[in-house]
Amino acid sequence: MTLSTSQQFSDPATEHMYSVFKQQRAAFDAKPYPDLDDRRTKLLQIKKQIIRYQDVIATAINSDFSSRSIDESKLLDLLGSVLEAEHAIRHVRRWMRPSKRSTELLFLSNRLRVQYQPKGVVGVIVPWNFPVYLALGPLIAAIAAGNRVMIKLPEVTPATNAVVKRMLAEIFSENEVAVFGEEILDPAQFTSLPFNHIVFTGSPAIGRVVMRAAADNLTPVTLELGGKSPALVSRNYPLADAAKRVLHGKATNCGQICVAPDYALVPKEKVDQFVAECQANFTEMYGNNINQNSNYTSIVNDRHLKRLLDILDDAKAKGAQIIACGEYDRDKDARRMPVHIVLNCTAEMRILKEELFGPVLPVVAYDTVDDAIDYIQAGERPLALYLFTHDANERDYVLKQTHSGGVTLNDWGWHVVNHDAPFGGIGNSGMGTYHGEEGFRELSHAKTVFARHRFFPTQLFYPPYGTWVQKLALRFFLKQGDPNIK
Repeated sequence: MTLSTSQQFSDPATEHMYSVFKQQRAAFDAKPYPDLDDRRTKLLQIKKQIIRYQDVIATAINSDFSSRSIDESKLLDLLGSVLEAEHAIRHVRRWMRPSKRSTELLFLSNRLRVQYQPKGVVGVIVPWNFPVYLALGPLIAAIAAGNRVMIKLPEVTPATNAVVKRMLAEIFSENEVAVFGEEILDPAQFTSLPFNHIVFTGSPAIGRVVMRAAADNLTPVTLELGGKSPALVSRNYPLADAAKRVLHGKATNCGQICVAPDYALVPKEKVDQFVAECQANFTEMYGNNINQNSNYTSIVNDRHLKRLLDILDDAKAKGAQIIACGEYDRDKDARRMPVHIVLNCTAEMRILKEELFGPVLPVVAYDTVDDAIDYIQAGERPLALYLFTHDANERDYVLKQTHSGGVTLNDWGWHVVNHDAPFGGIGNSGMGTYHGEEGFRELSHAKTVFARHRFFPTQLFYPPYGTWVQKLALRFFLKQGDPNIK
């Protein structure tokens, strides 16, 4: 994969990006297998920089959102990144070891192993909702695997972009890790680079665009997308506890999370109680006036707010009941939008078709668990599923009958920040995984190495065919064919 020498650039930033890519490819070719100490040192530097810059990063994210909880940024963007770095530092030695494999009986006495080789230059495309965690997570996996990395940060977080760029530039040269942001006027220029792997986090619609661009270079992709992640509340589970946890998932980062509960499935006779519990918990967590509460995050921008309000208007016009968890004047309060619970939703409404990505919670009533499962399975496969049950048989039944990228039982989202397990989607919600060992494997090439014993006579299987050794081997492994098959 090479870049055209006659490439025309629309602006200096894009030209610089192409130049950095060439530098990284050349640097990787000169040092294609960083050793353990090199990788650990870099991972430790990343961890130290996150800790050093935590206040500056949280302040920058707050600025980009116009209001985002400082503590929420530290808990989700920064603590998650530190935990992931620590996990990689502890385990990268084991991940790097070649994996011994068993040869076929026919090749007994020879040696077989899988060696994990860095892929090269990895491109990371980051969304705006968690611009640090979703940049540093793939970066950590890529560095652990021995790669060089180019990161494309979102256009709508310029303050955060500047801090991340400065933070990483202090420990990496551009031929190791390079960061680009809103200065890249056409993000498609980044995607079109012939990377050795691309990690993209974002919507399914843009994921398809990234995949098509990657196909031109036969670049493998990891797509972390989204979808309508359900929260299924069982009849046997305490409703007040389920409501608290689902509501927290919808209110955290103002619902702007790819693994937030998109909708809740609630027994039909418990819907009114569920709504009341959600309202009470919202008030308990954020008070009566979220405009004066620094713990509550804003909708990121006016465009995203308009989309959410249009979805609510569409639902209301088609007969839905909308219940706000607190006072909200859409003209005065604007992006300080509390959680809105929506009842009596029908299939033709946008609210049940689109990933919401905001503080809007449709509640769908169900009769039986099988009805709830059928509802989930009728849609695209979600990135996450949340099941609230204390019945082991019911738990196992739902887990076997549904597909999702990951699951948290009796809560929401926490499977994502446990870094010894893979994180990824399935179908419309993504492909491939990262975090932990699976992230290391995803960004490594698993190279099979067969070592022939010095005196092992593989030449006995060369032509001319029909020797007694070949006949004996075929007889032993293939037995006798069916003479009746013509």
